[in-house]
Amino acid sequence: MDGMSSEASKVYLPAVRNTRSKLWKTVWKFRLLYLLLIPELIYFIIFKYVPMAGIIVAFKQYNLSLGFFDSPWIGFDNFKNFINGVYFRDILLNTILISLYKLVFGFSAPIVLALMLNEIRMVWFKRTVQTITYLPHFISWIIAYGLMVALFAPGSGLFNALLKQYGFDAIPFLTDPAWARTMIVASDIWKEAGWGAILYLAALVGIDPSLYEASRIDGANRWRQMWHITLPGIRNVIFILLILRMGSILDAGFDQIFIFVNSFNQEKADIIDTWVYRQGIERMQIGLATAVGVFKSVIGTVLVLLSNQLAKRFDGQIW
Repeated sequence: MDGMSSEASKVYLPAVRNTRSKLWKTVWKFRLLYLLLIPELIYFIIFKYVPMAGIIVAFKQYNLSLGFFDSPWIGFDNFKNFINGVYFRDILLNTILISLYKLVFGFSAPIVLALMLNEIRMVWFKRTVQTITYLPHFISWIIAYGLMVALFAPGSGLFNALLKQYGFDAIPFLTDPAWARTMIVASDIWKEAGWGAILYLAALVGIDPSLYEASRIDGANRWRQMWHITLPGIRNVIFILLILRMGSILDAGFDQIFIFVNSFNQEKADIIDTWVYRQGIERMQIGLATAVGVFKSVIGTVLVLLSNQLAKRFDGQIW
């Protein structure tokens, strides 16, 4: 046995030294790139990893005067209180439905827009449409909601004014619970579709033009080229963005929902983040709010891993 272990060590140790030597050679070769990476690593360590120590608050009855470590330990009581709460089912359902609607419609909208822009041959018209569609991204949700009020307010909104002019009843788009999710998803698509299309347009530039020329020689029309060349050409980008989106499936958009939600549509628009804001900031139940944040993070991590496995299955790549 001693002879076998010594022989194994003779083989193993040089291999380790060789691997370390190659690693340091690679680091030295790309040293400037690693230097550029250092500020980003410092940022993530200070603002992302160090605050993770605060997760301990989720398992305590947090008291501001006692601090993180001296507050009484209550185990999983905060999680149980959240799950057994009266509003758990409603806010979880609202969060999942709004996130799924945004994933289905909001995620596909930039792809469709990029494909449409890619088919436009007039450069000036293409640039004009692209500029108009991505400008709303730079508008805050406060201003966006102001525009929604100007257009869809029950009394003075432009759209409802037109309905009344032609003999129809006004529709309370911003206060009716039945319209709450539709308005939230539609406004999110309007605001972010043009900005999201930029990534796909950049990916489309990398497709070899000779593929289109060869397909035209073979008699392929525009639809065939789009299906067999364009979409496969941006497939990797779609999968990567889908994985990133899946990780935040329970982040339905606090800024937007906080502005859109009101006492009339709250039953259909209230989500986990807005509920956590009320409990953690307004009612100072910090332990409960932290527990909900941990709950969301665990689900997001699981969804990222599952979507990554799904991407591997369809794409055949190891990420």
